[in-house]
Amino acid sequence: MKNHLFNLISSVIAFYIPLQIALFTDLILVRNLIILIFCIQWISFIPAYIFQTEKFYDLTGSITYLSIILSTIYITGSESIADYIIVSCVAVWAIRLGSFLFMRIHKAGEDRRFRSIKPNFTRFLMTWTLQGMWVSMCLLCVLTALSSYDGIILNSIFFIGLFIFVFGFVVEVIADHQKTVFRKDVANKDKFISTGLWSLSRHPNYFGEILLWSGIAVMSLSSLEGLQYITLISPLFVYLLLVYVSGVRILENQGLKKWGHLESYKKYLNTTPRLFFKLFN
Repeated sequence: MKNHLFNLISSVIAFYIPLQIALFTDLILVRNLIILIFCIQWISFIPAYIFQTEKFYDLTGSITYLSIILSTIYITGSESIADYIIVSCVAVWAIRLGSFLFMRIHKAGEDRRFRSIKPNFTRFLMTWTLQGMWVSMCLLCVLTALSSYDGIILNSIFFIGLFIFVFGFVVEVIADHQKTVFRKDVANKDKFISTGLWSLSRHPNYFGEILLWSGIAVMSLSSLEGLQYITLISPLFVYLLLVYVSGVRILENQGLKKWGHLESYKKYLNTTPRLFFKLFN
């Protein structure tokens, strides 16, 4: 009973935080879009729980990003090239990541993280609600900027943000590709990757993810005012989520259990930064 109550309270908090930030923007469209994001997750949860499957969980997240960002530019009726550039950035990222994760789980057959989660109604619901929080927190600054009176402002700050986004996106794509190729080689079965970008960082794909959302925030910066600056929490949220909740923490624990007895792995941990690139050997 205590676990179910904790899960429900966590779900309420996960919904409340981005909704409250959306209210701070004083933009009705942003508030409605945040509510829609969570509704998509909750509706998708129903068949996922009935059929006990997580196979379309990540795909739903990416589709939500895509549908919300495209809906925003359609509703605002924008004809600004800056608006279309930032929307294209989010759309390309969502399509790439969504297809990558969907193909990965399709090939693997399951996501092992969900084995103990799926049978538990409130815990599985919380997982879908947390995805709504992830989508909302990442998109808050760009949705606010797009919904503002002037939309995205094209200036030098915008282009700095665009450069950061492109660099982060390229890093993420290369890192994912390198790991995929590494795993396909049967000679690397049960081994850990420490080559390519993975020699500079233990989690270069997450580093790229944090960078690209930082770029989106910078691109949105000039369009914000007053309490709307709170929405710039997006990249910080991504960092906290990937490092302390769903990404790095889990993978590091798994790595220690699997390779912690190996001297080569111990050396890798001691000589390779957890996240940010190692600039010098």
